[in-house]
Amino acid sequence: MKGLKFILTGIFFGIVMAKSEAISWYRIQEMFRFQSFHMYGIIGTAVILGAIAVFVIKKFKLKDSAGNPITFTDKEKSWRKYIFGGSIFGLGWALTGACPGPMFVNVGYGYWAMLVVILGALLGTYLYGVFQKKLPH
Repeated sequence: MKGLKFILTGIFFGIVMAKSEAISWYRIQEMFRFQSFHMYGIIGTAVILGAIAVFVIKKFKLKDSAGNPITFTDKEKSWRKYIFGGSIFGLGWALTGACPGPMFVNVGYGYWAMLVVILGALLGTYLYGVFQKKLPH
């Protein structure tokens, strides 16, 4: 029963993704072709809500579910790795029509071809772990 809140959160996330059409391959392609504002609106809303959440966490010094203080660390000023990593992520997103969240929602919707994309994502994650120490960070 401990994991019930995570299962319910996942179900809620899936419903929101499906109802907002964020899992739609066509919507994602529209975004990458600059034909529609729909996905940019969803992403922009998420960024704004994330910024508000971080502000609230810092302002009220909130704690996590285990009672530990939530802290934020400053990131490096190097932007090249973010451009490179973001480009790889964006290319994968554009080619598959899905980012990590909608991949699983699409499988839940019965789009079984997305299992190939999930396997590719898992393989990429594994290979990153194998070569992590040899990559520039």
